[in-house]
Amino acid sequence: MKRISYIFSIMASTAFWGCKKPYSPQIKAASANVLVIEGVINIGTDSTIFKLSRTVGLSANTPTPELNANLTVESDQNGGPVYSVNEIGNGKYASSGLNLDYTRKYRLRIKTQDGKEYLSDFVEPKLTPPIDSVGFNIKSDGLQIYVNTHDPENSTRYYRWDYNETWQFHAKYASTYISDGTNLVPRTAAQNIFFCFGNGASSNINLGSSAKLSQDIIYQSPVTLIPSTSEKIEMKYSILVRQYALTSDAFAFWQNLEKNTEKLGSIFDAQPSEISGNIHCLSNPEEPVIGYLSACLVQSKRIFVLNSQLPSSWLTVYPYSCDQDSNYYVHPITHHNDVADLIPLPSSSVITVPFYFPGSPKPNGFFSTSFECGDCTIRGTTKQPEFWK
Repeated sequence: MKRISYIFSIMASTAFWGCKKPYSPQIKAASANVLVIEGVINIGTDSTIFKLSRTVGLSANTPTPELNANLTVESDQNGGPVYSVNEIGNGKYASSGLNLDYTRKYRLRIKTQDGKEYLSDFVEPKLTPPIDSVGFNIKSDGLQIYVNTHDPENSTRYYRWDYNETWQFHAKYASTYISDGTNLVPRTAAQNIFFCFGNGASSNINLGSSAKLSQDIIYQSPVTLIPSTSEKIEMKYSILVRQYALTSDAFAFWQNLEKNTEKLGSIFDAQPSEISGNIHCLSNPEEPVIGYLSACLVQSKRIFVLNSQLPSSWLTVYPYSCDQDSNYYVHPITHHNDVADLIPLPSSSVITVPFYFPGSPKPNGFFSTSFECGDCTIRGTTKQPEFWK
């Protein structure tokens, strides 16, 4: 969903595109600083999580998180309970399982730190059917993850999916030695920087509909494609897919958002159009707001994929160009003690393994490499997730 925060800037810059003659419009400042609301009211036992941010100009890299807001979930019951959704940091707000009455309607109220108030329409909860399975297909260019589901009552029809992914990977070279400030000593298990875990979240919009089918069945709907060269699948990969049932209006909103954020770039693609959600600014009715509130029972399913299940011809391409340097105790040409240069802390390199000349009982030096190629913690963590198996 990263692209959502750039939507108004993109619309402003593309609204007057021509087929042949380029045009550089003046982008209004109003295109930025629009409130973006992401998340759904989970009526079940899992957490309800919202993310609030502000759109930024085209020259900015990341959206601005909306901090210190006050969020509450309200029901249509007169004098009914109000549920707080508390700030957990970086623009995210969460509440533990709400266990809401699915026969009532609900809405979201937001009060921002600048004194403005935003309110969604009341929405009717949807009972999302369980995910039948999450699987994968081997494609010529990578690993295609898909989802299967169905509703025996034929009442869902409109679906959305997102996901979190976790993978175990390793650095290009194993570092088995480390400097203690005086000598090079073997690493302990606690000093491992070879095996790590990485994680990511969906950034694209994944939708599915059975509205034109006689039965409410979704078969092998694509979720994400992992390139065959990705280090995500060099050891072990896991993905947790979440499924949301949508109303027809919510589906239309997400479809329109997908067209505006992911299907632009050529003269054959859909042109940008206005995105209308169901969240409004009470303080200023003319102020645009990006977001659509839904309420549903969120379903999820996790799978694991082992590298042994994939083609042996798939080889990982590392994100860095990696080489090892030879560091001699006595350099054969300069006679310099290269190893001594590795001992002061902090070292500019990662020490990998010793090397020996033929017949030598002691190491004649050590290989070293860059941090990017010898330390997996630069882009991951050595802590294993609780769900890992």
